Amino acid sequence: MSRTPAPASPLALVLPCYNPPAGWTANIVSSLARFEALLPTEARPVHLYLVNDGSAAVTDDDVHFLRASLPHFTYLTYSLNKGKGYALRTGISQVTEPMCLFTDIDFPYEETSMATVLEALRTGQCDVAVGTRDEAYYAKVPAGRVFISKMLRRSTGLLLGLPVSDTQCGLKGFNEQGRHVFLRGKIDRYLFDLEFIFLASRPGARLRVRPVPVRLKPGVIFSRMNPKILLNESGSFLKILLARFI
Repeated sequence: MSRTPAPASPLALVLPCYNPPAGWTANIVSSLARFEALLPTEARPVHLYLVNDGSAAVTDDDVHFLRASLPHFTYLTYSLNKGKGYALRTGISQVTEPMCLFTDIDFPYEETSMATVLEALRTGQCDVAVGTRDEAYYAKVPAGRVFISKMLRRSTGLLLGLPVSDTQCGLKGFNEQGRHVFLRGKIDRYLFDLEFIFLASRPGARLRVRPVPVRLKPGVIFSRMNPKILLNESGSFLKILLARFI
C-alpha cells in the first residue's frame, strides 16, 4: 500500500475497484472535477481513496495517471479479491477526513446527487446519509436486479424495521461517528450495506440515519446478479436478522 502526502482535506471519497470498465481513470478525473465544482469552498478539496480489490486490470500506468491528475489521492491494494465491503473498510480505515462518501468506480450517480448527500452531512441533518433510488432507477437495470432489490427492500422493512428501506444504493456518506460504526462491519460482499444501516440504526449507536433521494446518470449499465452470490448472502441476511433479537 502507498500513500501520497497531501494537505488536509474536509472530505474523503472512497472508491472500491474490481475489474473496472474501459476509460475508468479518465472518468474518475472528470467526474470528480464536476463534483468538486458543485461544492462550496469549505468542502474542498476532495481526497480520493482508491482501493484495488485484487484486480489485475489495474495497472501501474493507471495509478500513475491518477497520481498525476489528482493532488489528493491515496491508493490501496492487495492481491486477492475480498469483496466490496472488505475493500471499503480497507479504504475507510485509512480516512482521516471528518466526512466520508463512497460510491462505485464508474460514478453511476449524478454529481448533483453526490453533492446533496454531502450537504445533508455538512449541515448536520444526519450522521449517516443514505442514497435512495426511486422507480425511475428500476427502468434502467436488469429484471433480476429489480426483483432482488425490491424483495430485499420489503424484507428490510418487514423484518428489520430499519428507517431506510433502500439499503443497497451505491452512494452513502457519514461523519466520524458513522465511520466508526461502518468499520465494525463484518460482511465482505453484497449485504455489507444492509449490515451498516442495521448497525447504525441500533439504539446504542445513537446515530441519525437519513435517506437522501439520488438519481442515476443516463446510460449506466449494470451487470446481472450472480445467483451464487445471492445464495452465499442468504446466510449473511440470517445473521443480521438474528442480531436484531440479541
